Amino acid sequence: MRTAYYEANGPAAAVLRLGDVATPEPGPGEVRVKLATSGVNPSDVKSREGRTRKIAFPRVVPHSDGAGTIDKVGSGVAPARLGERVWTWNAQWKRAFGTAAEYVVLPDALAVRLPDHVGFAEGACLGIPAMTACHAVATAEVDSAATVLISGGAGGVGHYAIQFAKARGAVVITTVSSEEKAKLARAAGADHVIDYKREDVGAAVMDLTDREGVDAVIEMDLAANARLYPGVLHQRSQVVVYGTGAAEAPVPAQFLLVNANAIKWIFVYELNPAERAAAVGAITALMEKKRLIHNVALTLPLGEIVRAHEAVEQGKTPGNVVLTLP
Repeated sequence: MRTAYYEANGPAAAVLRLGDVATPEPGPGEVRVKLATSGVNPSDVKSREGRTRKIAFPRVVPHSDGAGTIDKVGSGVAPARLGERVWTWNAQWKRAFGTAAEYVVLPDALAVRLPDHVGFAEGACLGIPAMTACHAVATAEVDSAATVLISGGAGGVGHYAIQFAKARGAVVITTVSSEEKAKLARAAGADHVIDYKREDVGAAVMDLTDREGVDAVIEMDLAANARLYPGVLHQRSQVVVYGTGAAEAPVPAQFLLVNANAIKWIFVYELNPAERAAAVGAITALMEKKRLIHNVALTLPLGEIVRAHEAVEQGKTPGNVVLTLP
């Protein structure tokens, strides 16, 4: 099968290669997915660079997310799954072989049925972005009485987080860096959009909340945004962090202490079975109701994986980057 891989950490153009390897066979409890698409996430890029973890295998086929059709099942898996359209998650977490290939073999539970009306490109956006967003909103205990601030509302996770928060009835404020991204955030359902490059985020949040502040922040970059918390939080509100741009980040500790603000951390790769089941169920429910908007911003063939990784690194693509497989 055709695949992309790397055998050392480093820049995309220096380490990513294309080649042919043996097509894998599913073992007990596993399915083989003939992939149509592979999602490229910031975590995939950071892993390849070696920023978050060093290469742990002689050869790595990158990417956790993808979508395709189950074409073979191992013992213990219902034969009825053959031919099922699915999306994948955690394909390359603690495993050598991810979705940047024509086929991937996974435990049965890591291949989730994809509704017929949802395309494979959209399916490749669900594993990390949608599951992170869904679990972050749940962890923040968002409900119809809540006002939530979602950082990066046009990003892969933020775009979905807006939708999950709105599905729970919350008032959603989000931050963006351009009018183009503001349009994407509004289309996802954001009630209020703040351009953090042109506006004072704290002042805008206070104006929008009658100076009360928000009940929760869904945070994509703690290192960059922690300084904003005194201007947006009220007493006993909380921050749910799913990302940070630096290994260490200063926080306004005294403010958080005296206001009894909580910082909660989530890591989508290590959700427990109940958390995973809840996220998959909520994602599936919104898709089946045709209420989940996907933002595929750039689609490239597998042969252009270097360009795809560089697009994610540069952060200028407003949405998800997806590769198509041969």
